[in-house]
Amino acid sequence: MTRIEFYVLPDSTKAGRTRAACQLAAKGWQHGLPVFIRCQDESQCAEMDDLLWGFRAERFIPHVLFDEDPQAPVVIGLEQAPAIGQGLLINLAPTLSPHTDGFSRVIEIVNQQPELLTVCRENFRLYRQRGYDPKRVEL
Repeated sequence: MTRIEFYVLPDSTKAGRTRAACQLAAKGWQHGLPVFIRCQDESQCAEMDDLLWGFRAERFIPHVLFDEDPQAPVVIGLEQAPAIGQGLLINLAPTLSPHTDGFSRVIEIVNQQPELLTVCRENFRLYRQRGYDPKRVEL
């Protein structure tokens, strides 16, 4: 069954959340997992693409937008199904992915922004309703 984790950040900044997504994508890729970063809209896809280009000066994280190469090591997209199964989904969108079962692991990144906390609490509840056992990880 897919492992679901909510990584809880201590701050409420948008930048902290996207930086955590970059760090998790790099870690997943380094461990040989295909990574899919699911964004909330095209603007966030472009932002994540830009951030990953300059994230680690000493080591490039190979990434692309889904439409360019859905089988790249790190893919940035929206609602697309993963081209390579059983990888890591980093979910930055406010809703659950319709393709959760296509991943071995799902990470939701939560910060202390009140609106996001409300959305993530609801997502936690929805995962439980669907038979998953989500875990909370404090960062």
